[in-house]
Amino acid sequence: MHRIDYGFFVRPATETGTGSARAEPCLGYLIEHPDGLLLVDTGMGEDDWVDGHYQPRRVPLRKALGLDLDDIRYVVNCHLHFDHCGGNPQLPGRPVFTQRAELAAARTTEDYTLPELIDAPGITYTELDGEAEVLPGVLIVPTPGHTAGHQSVVVRRQDGTVIVAGQSHDTATAYGADALAHRAGLKEIHMPAWMDRLQALDPARVVFAHDNAVWTP
Repeated sequence: MHRIDYGFFVRPATETGTGSARAEPCLGYLIEHPDGLLLVDTGMGEDDWVDGHYQPRRVPLRKALGLDLDDIRYVVNCHLHFDHCGGNPQLPGRPVFTQRAELAAARTTEDYTLPELIDAPGITYTELDGEAEVLPGVLIVPTPGHTAGHQSVVVRRQDGTVIVAGQSHDTATAYGADALAHRAGLKEIHMPAWMDRLQALDPARVVFAHDNAVWTP
């Protein structure tokens, strides 16, 4: 598995909850699989409002990957906000694995994403209703919260299971707090119901869409 750097954007103070703006990386993950390369998230889409509001500094998809786009066989978006599916139109004909609820929200909810990214020519969705093993050893697990159709990708490797958690948590620290509460059985601490499922998969590493840090047990 390789981390892909799509650049960064500036989350304004009104969205951080801290009173200060924050620079955040935009990350994807390329999974080398015997059945072909699978790309989790494809970078940031372009739009005048997005550019003015988030001040993105983009790394183009081909440059970020460092390979021919024809080599990509499968795509997973953890969700369909503009900063996770921006490169999808450049990857026509590949199966794009998404939760059915996520795709419906992207198509029908105003200001949810950039509409031109969702149904660009050639985009081929494989809609999921819950957990699914999309390739041998590659499992998609619904992790709703940031969006109703958010999903994480679980990769079973010889050196341990890796979870690409996307934006299930904004940071590794936030994930670690929930993982510790889960381990301690602290029922009074609210955490997503799906933490049981993720932790039961015994992850050796958990990686994120907007944090360079990696959670390890």
